[in-house]
Amino acid sequence: MKKKLYMLGMLVLLVLLGCTSQVENPSLVNDLPKIYPDYVGVTIPAEIAPLNFNFSDEDIDLMDVVVKGSKGGELHAQGDYADFDIDDWHALTLQNKGGQLTFTVCTKKDGAWKQYQDFTVNVSPYALDEWGLTYRRIAPGYEVFSHMGLYQRDLSSFDEYAIIENTQVPGMCVNCHAARQTDPQQFVFHVRGDHGATMFQIDGQREWLKASNDQLGGSMVYPYWHPSGKYCAFSTNQTRQGFHVVPNERIEVFDLSSDVFVYNPATHEIIKDSLLSTKDWSENSPVFSPDGRTLYYMTCLQQDYPAHYKEEQYNLCKIAFDPETATYGEQVDTIFNAVAMGKSLTWPRPSYDGKYVLFTLMDYGYFSIWHEESDQWLLDLQTGEARELKEINSDKADSYHNWNLNSHWIVFTSRRDDGLYSRLYLASVDEQGRFSKPFMLPQRKPKEYYEESIYSFNVPDFTKTKVEFDAYHAGTEIASDKRIETQVK
Repeated sequence: MKKKLYMLGMLVLLVLLGCTSQVENPSLVNDLPKIYPDYVGVTIPAEIAPLNFNFSDEDIDLMDVVVKGSKGGELHAQGDYADFDIDDWHALTLQNKGGQLTFTVCTKKDGAWKQYQDFTVNVSPYALDEWGLTYRRIAPGYEVFSHMGLYQRDLSSFDEYAIIENTQVPGMCVNCHAARQTDPQQFVFHVRGDHGATMFQIDGQREWLKASNDQLGGSMVYPYWHPSGKYCAFSTNQTRQGFHVVPNERIEVFDLSSDVFVYNPATHEIIKDSLLSTKDWSENSPVFSPDGRTLYYMTCLQQDYPAHYKEEQYNLCKIAFDPETATYGEQVDTIFNAVAMGKSLTWPRPSYDGKYVLFTLMDYGYFSIWHEESDQWLLDLQTGEARELKEINSDKADSYHNWNLNSHWIVFTSRRDDGLYSRLYLASVDEQGRFSKPFMLPQRKPKEYYEESIYSFNVPDFTKTKVEFDAYHAGTEIASDKRIETQVK
């Protein structure tokens, strides 16, 4: 029996070896291989899924890739594209954490081999402690809610799972999801449509809040958890959209009004303040500092919309917050004056180590995914200095972003790939606040996946663990219209 198993194993090995073509007498090309996605010179976490890639320069018959680690180990892939075994890939990246991987790419066409210049990928010493990402994936569409939903992706593999999709409730749109410091044990998202609601899930228990409170004047959107988990900050917005007639601009989103407040899930109380609910200013997109004692938000002078939509420009402000008494400070400070630059700031996100605020800067408005000129900026909270992140920006829309918990990784959306769809990119951040070259979220068959996909990714965030959510019963609960009333304190 053992002899038969041995012979069978040898036969399988011979078959596998027979499927591999030897790279013979390759002609040397004095250029880097043009691969898709562009992973040349990027920095990755050791925990990331394999960087599978296609050869994008020309049609080829075969590609051969050898990956060697600076600290040892080697990996080989051959086929129509570079498809690395997941277990072998992780063994190599973990062995070379803090080191480099060197890629040797050869291609075969019409029986002849070419060998390109080697390129390297850095394996960061900083861990990616989170299990994966959450994001909304949505197809183009404005009048109706097309097929879309909230999804999650295991970053160590290519596995994607739906959290909830709008196919469960006709006319439903889900957006504005957030977890407390990447921990989905406390999770929130908003539902728009005929069965609107704001969903809170805390330790597996769901509550559906009434979509809007008459005293608020709008829905509870753009949530951000207090680090204690005791509160969640929101803005309430009367949002409108308009359409451009020029070719390079499509849609503009603006608010007839917006205010900022903090919500207490335990008491269902909304904690408002006159400094955050002003008549002539639009307060928007609140976020807590990592110590929970500062509330950052953006604000702009209310304009006559849609006529003066280009004057909608936001600054970054802050106000003190006392979590023990659930009260605000008595003074609002502007900490980044974008209006003085003729610009508008959007999506402020503090790093969890308390060093920085990452934000997007654009010409006007705050829906940066529609603005080709939108770029990422970084505010140093110790020095008060801000700088454009030229090392990660592109000539297309670079937009919504979030930090991982150890503040050494960010995820953001960008349209740099084709100018049409927002894809997800990751980049590392070192101790001096320098960012590495971003890399596109790996896919098992990258060219096929991204060329055939008609979906844009937005509102990405890291998630510490897989989000456990009962979508079937949640759909029934949404359709029931059973809602909890909120009270303004």
